[in-house]
Amino acid sequence: MFAGLLCDRPRALRHFLGITACALAAACSSPSSETPSYDAQAIQASDAGDQKAAIKLAAKEVAKFSTPDQCSATKSLNCGTLALAYSSLAEYQILGGDRAAGESSFSSAKTALGWMDHRDRASATAMVYGDVSEAFWKVGDRARAVTVFKEGRAAGGDSYLFLVSAAQAAGHDAAKAR
Repeated sequence: MFAGLLCDRPRALRHFLGITACALAAACSSPSSETPSYDAQAIQASDAGDQKAAIKLAAKEVAKFSTPDQCSATKSLNCGTLALAYSSLAEYQILGGDRAAGESSFSSAKTALGWMDHRDRASATAMVYGDVSEAFWKVGDRARAVTVFKEGRAAGGDSYLFLVSAAQAAGHDAAKAR
């Protein structure tokens, strides 16, 4: 029973993070915002194996929050939501085979994290780095997944980061080094 739960942990984490991103988007959006959230649709498309559709939907979510009135160096209203949208986009790009685009989106996510309010940054950092680490893990680039995990720890990611697959591998690497 318990082993089955552990095997589904990355999938459960992904859905948890997707729901969290949707909740953050809803909570941080202005009340007059009628624009739909594309996160749930992107998760469904990705789960169905349609990374192209997931990328298009995630790009729409990025566009929604990447305006200067939503997130910029001078206005941090929805920077956490933007960072999460970029990390989702990066995840789908990596899963779709476009590592360069994924790295670019990851870089944009890190920029948005830097513009966030410090109170919320640890959780958002964990989610952003966790999404990207998990994507690299899934495509078989274990070394990059562990590197992203370690970068997330150094950047101040909270305990959510330790739920990604690379966390266990990084722990084994640390134990071997002793």
